[in-house]
Amino acid sequence: MLSLFKKEDWWANWLGAFFIGGAALGLIRFIPKLPKWTAWEQALPVDLIVPVLLWAVGLGAVTALALMIMGEDVRKYLRAFPAVFALAILSYLIGNQSTLAHYGFSDVIWALVLGMLISNLWKKPAWIVPALRTELFIKTGLVLLGAEILFNRVLALGAHGLGVAWVVPPLLLIIMYLYGTKVLKMKSKALVATVATCTSVCGVSAAIATGAAVKAKKEEISAAISVSLIVTVLMMLGMPVLIRWMGLSEAVAGSWIGGTVDSTGAVVVAGSMVGPLAMEVAAIVKMLQNALIGVVAFAWALFFVTRVEKVPGTEKLGVKEIWLRFPKFILGFVGASLLMSFVFVPWLGQGQVDGILAVTATARKWFFTLAFVSIGLDSRFANLKQIFSGQPTVKLHVVGQTVNLILTLLASMYFFRGF
Repeated sequence: MLSLFKKEDWWANWLGAFFIGGAALGLIRFIPKLPKWTAWEQALPVDLIVPVLLWAVGLGAVTALALMIMGEDVRKYLRAFPAVFALAILSYLIGNQSTLAHYGFSDVIWALVLGMLISNLWKKPAWIVPALRTELFIKTGLVLLGAEILFNRVLALGAHGLGVAWVVPPLLLIIMYLYGTKVLKMKSKALVATVATCTSVCGVSAAIATGAAVKAKKEEISAAISVSLIVTVLMMLGMPVLIRWMGLSEAVAGSWIGGTVDSTGAVVVAGSMVGPLAMEVAAIVKMLQNALIGVVAFAWALFFVTRVEKVPGTEKLGVKEIWLRFPKFILGFVGASLLMSFVFVPWLGQGQVDGILAVTATARKWFFTLAFVSIGLDSRFANLKQIFSGQPTVKLHVVGQTVNLILTLLASMYFFRGF
């Protein structure tokens, strides 16, 4: 019972429950969200300064309480947290510039870039280390992401969307894992699993969940995400042009985009370049893929515990040992989705649930941005260079994405024929 309040995995669930419950009960009605802007004076409106400061204080207090119960040094955390939060704000300010945001250079990218610049050019200051709670921020954000996976929306396309979103990813995962470990002979199987899931499922969120499930190094998660973000921008801009040249229908085009472009935001932008139906189909197919995050992360955790991490000649791992190693935040991710889909939607109605999600989604984005600031500050170019040079990470992603494009196009043409 004590472990329920001493582990970050469990605290991700409790913090997620706090924000979901607070929004549902009306105790948390507003979390500041910085707007898109074209002129600098619009970047941080005066009326948002106080709410942002209050949000920083509230978020710092809630996370500090969790750390205090876990037995961490809260004073050092609270002294360093404002600096990490300030970098998150700066990431939002840059990433919300309308042109940068339109082409997919979002706050997540800038959080990673700013953190890495500080860490590598000026060296990460020792006093900021206690606030770099990458695991806690990431896992809490993933639990909140689970609340956004509503089954009534996910099943809107029926068998058409499910056929594309749930048939191709598992097949691609197996192909990429075998290619990375058997053909490329990559030493780190955790890196292979992270890159494979990042490519097959839905980019950043899937990479984070899988990386946590298989205990990948922070540099490995950062490497997988860096490659994915670059390829995502290229695909977002290139696929609409290719689709027009191929003469695909909007439904097939949207399905192809939704099943291959990694970032949800980039999916919507690319789909909108083709047409309104393509945008809607793309968004729903991507949401269907998002629903796989918890299942895939659980499958990887089980595979690594029972196969990869198992020492030859030792006894077979029992259920208790598997449970101890199992990443508990996955329970929160799945539980949040089920709660919102089968309790809140029937009980409160879709309109009120959308209001709850407006709050939790904003909180989730803040947690992700804080996590990427932390990853950036923890990443050294020397370590990333070692991963990229010693492991054919880019080749694995590019080959995997090429296979993904082919398989998803064939699946889209089959399941959306005559749609």
